[in-house]
Amino acid sequence: MNFSEIFKQSNQLCRISPDGRYLATCVQYRLVVRDVNSLQILHLYTCLDQIVHMEWSSDSLFILCAMYKRGLVQVWSLEQPDWHCKIDEGSIGLVSSRWSPDGRHILNTTEFHLRVTVWSLCTKAVSYIKYPKACQKGIDFSRDGSYMALAERRDCKDYVSVFVCEDWHLLRHFETETQDLAGLEWSPNGCVLAVWDSCLEYKVLLYSLDGRLLSSFSAYEWSLGIKSLAWSPSSQFLAIGSFDEKVRILNHITWKKITEFEHPATICSPKTVVYKEVEKRPVRLHIITRNVCPTDEISQPPFQIPVVKPDLDRANPKVGVSSLAFSADGRYLATKNGGFQVHALSWHSNGDSLVLIGKEHLCLCYMDTEDKSTDSNIWTK
Repeated sequence: MNFSEIFKQSNQLCRISPDGRYLATCVQYRLVVRDVNSLQILHLYTCLDQIVHMEWSSDSLFILCAMYKRGLVQVWSLEQPDWHCKIDEGSIGLVSSRWSPDGRHILNTTEFHLRVTVWSLCTKAVSYIKYPKACQKGIDFSRDGSYMALAERRDCKDYVSVFVCEDWHLLRHFETETQDLAGLEWSPNGCVLAVWDSCLEYKVLLYSLDGRLLSSFSAYEWSLGIKSLAWSPSSQFLAIGSFDEKVRILNHITWKKITEFEHPATICSPKTVVYKEVEKRPVRLHIITRNVCPTDEISQPPFQIPVVKPDLDRANPKVGVSSLAFSADGRYLATKNGGFQVHALSWHSNGDSLVLIGKEHLCLCYMDTEDKSTDSNIWTK
């Protein structure tokens, strides 16, 4: 496993382009685009305010930068660096902004979730969708970009609306069997929509495209439930991370649990490779320096993973599996549990490298796919 040099970033804004060619990072109000192989700077853009959210278009030709406090969205082009677009939501405010699958429409959610505004970069047309619900993941698109699922809240009940992305007309509208819907996500093949309840109840509901309930899953009751969810690229498996620090895998045939993974504090298996980052100060004669050079060491089991003990008296304690990410080929599943000192993780498009984002820096971890003797890899600092 090799690591790149350290780059500055803010607000954990680091994104690899969908085609795997570029790496975009945000530092305050600046957007930096690098070549993913050489890590050389290709473009440098300056926004009107500090960037809070950044996102690539599906074709890797445009980058969206949102500044929620000012209700602004700026769009930059890699092919035409002099071209840019600015969207101002005005007094109604802005709390969320994202691309549509075609990379030519932008969906802005206004303050208090009064509506979702769809802006077209090609025709400059504007569409409005009412009653969006304020939840963990209230909007999701099918993998082929044909449909959009939107969580709604009407008359103290949860609903899901399915829209056709070609002209944004309503296709299906149905009520869900949830107390407080927390999120929804399409399977990669677009045949199943997973809907899960709030953390107060462990419940996953699986719906077909026409709104039929296919199955439901609940691992336990009377305790904090689901914290994260992810589909495998083949749609054959559904990974569910929960507050009990376990990951449960469901199959797509019976929608029953086939296995579960725990997150022990001590690693004892000899087949697990633990990479530990240590900081060493370089030795220089006659020169006083404070530079710190991070290096990697392989630790032998048993190994105690350093974690930050959560403060249970505060709101939203760092407990449970908060992040799940399958590699592109579906061979690996990366997880982040509890107070483990990695803020975010994502796979490179080729599936052999993992981007780990810390509090102020980021690094690239390359998996040794030729080594078949290990069952799992763990990165720690």
